[in-house]
This record gives sequence, C-alpha cells and structure tokens, in this order.
Amino acid sequence: MNRRVQILVALVLTALWGAGVYAAHANGHLRFLDRLEATLTDLRTLARGVQRPPDLVTIVAIDDTVVKRGGSYPLPRADLARVVDTIVQFKPKVIAIDLLLVDRSAAIGDATLAHTLATGPMVLAAAAIFPTETVAPSSDGPLAALPEAERFLLPLPAFADHADVGIVNVATGQSGSPLSIPMLFRTSDKVELSFPLRVASRALDKPLTIAPDHLMLGDRAVPTDTDFALPITYYGPRRTIRTVSAQSIFDGTLDRAAIENRIVVIGAAVAGGGDFFPTPFDTLMPGVEVVSTAITHLVAGDSIVRDRKVHIADALAAILLPMLLVGLLAWRRSAPGLIAAATVMIAWAGLNVFAFTHGVWLNAATTLAAAMPPVAIFAGVQLWAGGRRTQYLAAKSRSLAQFQAPAVQEWLARDPNFLAKPVRQNAAVVFIDLSDFTALSERIDPDELQDILKAFHVLLDKTAVDCGGMITSFLGDGAMILFGLPSAMPDDAARALKCSIDLHRGVEAWIASLPPAIGGQLGFKIGAHFGPIVASRLGESHQHITANGDTVNVASRLMEVAAQNGARLAMSDTLLDTADFLGDPDSTLRGPLRTQIRGRSGTVAVWFWRDESKPSQTAAKTEMMD
Repeated sequence: MNRRVQILVALVLTALWGAGVYAAHANGHLRFLDRLEATLTDLRTLARGVQRPPDLVTIVAIDDTVVKRGGSYPLPRADLARVVDTIVQFKPKVIAIDLLLVDRSAAIGDATLAHTLATGPMVLAAAAIFPTETVAPSSDGPLAALPEAERFLLPLPAFADHADVGIVNVATGQSGSPLSIPMLFRTSDKVELSFPLRVASRALDKPLTIAPDHLMLGDRAVPTDTDFALPITYYGPRRTIRTVSAQSIFDGTLDRAAIENRIVVIGAAVAGGGDFFPTPFDTLMPGVEVVSTAITHLVAGDSIVRDRKVHIADALAAILLPMLLVGLLAWRRSAPGLIAAATVMIAWAGLNVFAFTHGVWLNAATTLAAAMPPVAIFAGVQLWAGGRRTQYLAAKSRSLAQFQAPAVQEWLARDPNFLAKPVRQNAAVVFIDLSDFTALSERIDPDELQDILKAFHVLLDKTAVDCGGMITSFLGDGAMILFGLPSAMPDDAARALKCSIDLHRGVEAWIASLPPAIGGQLGFKIGAHFGPIVASRLGESHQHITANGDTVNVASRLMEVAAQNGARLAMSDTLLDTADFLGDPDSTLRGPLRTQIRGRSGTVAVWFWRDESKPSQTAAKTEMMD
C-alpha cells in the first residue's frame, strides 16, 4: 500500500473515530468526559475571571445571623411572613421564595404567611422527586429529553393559590458543580416550569413560548441546551450577586434601594443547611445564589450559549480537528509537522477559551477525546515507521558505500543533482590492469579465481580510498581511479601519483604472497595521466558516475606503453609536473620517453617508475633519458 493510500485510510479512520466519540457522548455514554468537561469549564471560568453581574437581583439570605438571633431553623412561618411583608412594602418587581413550603406548621403562622403572599407578585419553589434508576422516556418529540420526575413536591395549596410555582432543582455534573439549570420538568402527565424561568417570566411580564429547540420570553429567544437546560456561568464567588441578611429586616435596617423595582430572592444560606454547591470560585456557594445566577441570565439575556448550533460546531470539531492534526503529521513527518500540529492545538485551545469568555460554550472534553487517541496512535506509527525507514536508509547507505566513494556518497546526500549536467574540469586518472589474468582463468577453479579477484579489488579499493581517489569502475581484472571528484583539488595530481606508487608496491607484494603456480603467472601494469576531463552521470534507471575525454584515453593507453617498455608504471610528464614530484630515495624514474599513443595523433612524454626499496636492490638512483 503506497503512502497516499495509507494517509487516506488514516484520515478516514480518524474521522470515524471522532464521529463515534461525539455520537457516543451525545447519547449518554462516555460519562467520564462530563467530569473532564466540568474541570475544563472551571478552568475557563477562572481564566475569564470575576465579572460584575447585571444589578437586577437582590438575595435576602436567611443566614447564620438570623438563626443565632431567632434561635431556630427553618424560620418560623410568622417570621417568614414578616420578611415577605417588609419586602412587599419596598415595591420589588417580584419576590421569589426559594424555600419549600410543603409541610404544615402552626396554623396562625401559615395563615399569616398565606395572607402576606397575596399582597404582591410571588413565585414559590417546588421540588421534583426523581426515580433512583433511569427510565425510558414516556413520550416522544422535543419534550422527550426533559428530566422526568416521579412526582412534584408542591407548596401547600393555601400558599400556592396566591403565587406562581416553579421547580427549583438544579443539575450538577460529576464534579458536583451546577453547570446548567433545567428550565422544564415533566411527569408522565404534565410539564412544569423551573423556578428561575417562572421568576424571569413574571419579572419581565412576558409570555413564555416553548419552541422545538429553545424557549421564547416574549419576542426574545432564550438559547438552551438540547434538553431545555440553561447553561450557567458564575459571575464570581458567593455574594457577587447583591446579598443582604434577613436580619436587617428584623433590625429595621434594610435599605429600600436594595429592594425597590428589583427581583428579590429569599433563600437559605445557613451553614450546615445542606443547600450548598461547589463552584469555580467557591467550595461552597448557597443554592439560592446558584438559582439567582440563572434568574439573572434569563432576565439580562447574558447566559452562555450552548444550543443546537454549538453542538453542530462541536461535532465538526470532533471530526475535523483530529483529521487536520493527522494530516499535518502526515504532511511533515519530522519536527515541522509536530510544530504545525502543536500550533493548531494551541490555536484551537485559544479559540475555545475565547469563545467561552465571549458567551459560547464549545465542548472541550469531547474534542480532546476525539483528537488525542488517533493523533497519538498516528504519531507512534510515524515514529515506528520513521525508525524502520531510518534503518532501511542506513542499510541502503551502507550498500551504496560499497559502490561509491565515501566523499561522493556524502556529496550526493547533500546535492542529489550532483553531475546531473556534465562538468568539464582537470583531473588525474589512474588505470591498473593484471597481466596474463585471462590465461590464468582458464587453468584454475572459478571459485579460486573469484577469491583472487576479490582480494585484488579489496587492495585497489583501500589504496584508492586512502589516497582520496574514487574508483569509477572495476574492469574485471582492472580498475579506473579518478582524482578530482566530487570537486577538483590542488593536490589531485600528487595524490594520483602517490596512489600509483602505492598500487605498484601493494600489488607487487600481493602477487608475491600468492602461491608460485599463480603468482608466477601474473603481472600488472599501471598508467597515470593528468588533464581535462568531462565528468557526468551515465544511464537512466541505473546511473553511474564516470569521466571521459582525451585524458582518460591517454591514461588507459599508458598501460600499453609501460608493458612495451618493460615497466609496470608509466606516468605522463604532465602528471609529474603538476604533482611537482622530485623523486624519492627508494625509486627510480626513467624518462622522459616521447612516444606515440595508439589512436591519438602527436606524442606524449612518458616516465617509467621502478621500486628500489626491496632489500635485494641497490640504493635509489634516477636515470634520465632524452
């Protein structure tokens, strides 16, 4: 399977994974993501910071001060009637009592409170009792997603006859922090409005309309979640919403400005009362302030949006973000790809936080769950494949090193287009060939012949590499060595001369080490020349680097000249002059001999070198011939 198909398969699987994660979570599975989302929501809320709430609601708290001075909790109905009556005198928009008035108490107290409730706009709290086990919805349509209660705990009829009633339950996530408030509740036979929604509707004096995926207060849409829940975000720690103690009423110190033309919510804030919830800013926030936050959102229209459009955006993010990250890793498999993917993740996180702080709640946990596993798996596969590819390339490089000189191999790695166009330059060329090898190959075993050739080639290769030359080709029982690639150097001629002398001594010693029946049949000849060449690549699917030109031809023919003159090494006068060779005490130079080169007009001045370093020979001397 080629790489493009592999990437396409990876992208398709990534998209399917993202869609599956989103669908599973939307259908009530993967509940662990709710805890992660709650934690991330707390962090985004803290990143947004404390905000000043719209000054619409005043909480009258039945707090520890009231209990200490009054001596009992719950507050006696007569005392509650006094609190309500005082507030009514200050003309609020609506009074919302976040206390469950479901049990009878002293008759006179109940009667007093019932009379007081009839004196102003009132909303009373009721509670929904839910089954301990989840049951299948008993209806279809948009309302099927509503939380279905077994029954409602309603205020006593004597109280409910003088007020509106709303369900006060809140929905807490796995972290225990209320992240949304259900706006509608139902039993098998009826639907009830939530307490905050009743209060907001009464305060705004707007009719309520239930649309398929949102609510309408008059002509204003209230964006809700898919189950008609109102997402809430907290303005700050407890008492961020204006709060006064009910004790100020008993003391006669209640400020009229805190009540007049405002929504007043009466609720419990007694330590140990049980109606407290953790929030991003507080470990314990009174439930009455949680409810007041929802009321403020509804009346001010500043609730965070998590509606159908946001869920569509979440679904697209769960599918497209992982695909984009995998695509970036596939596009650039090394550091640039990782940097690009990290940049996209940071950009997505920044966008998510920006949207949250500007009133749009994009799900973070589901998108992370959709993105992280495929990205981690793909990156792991990439690393594994990269390691395998590195091993393959290393093996390929070692294999290439057996066919190319190290310098040329390194040059090709840096510049793949090396010699794509022929290059004319000066270079030194050395040819070597074994004499009488063909006749020898007729008389000995092929395997033994192969061992001889292998040893000969190893010797040639080591000598050429040691001198900085490149064997451009093995010619069976000979080779061509080039000095001047990958680039021409000032000492090319000197290194070619050294290589020729080292080959002479090395091959002579090697032949002497062979069995007499073999070594006695072999000889060798070397030709070396310096001059202009044309270096290029030859071939199409299989290319090799070579050189051609008159310099190459002369170097090759000099082997014949050496053999014709009883020598083993023949070098051109041009090579010696360029190498600035002054001789050495262990060798003899004869020349120059001006001679005709086969297939070439004109003559060439040739020198013949002979080794005098063997013990049986005399000291070195130089003989000159005209």
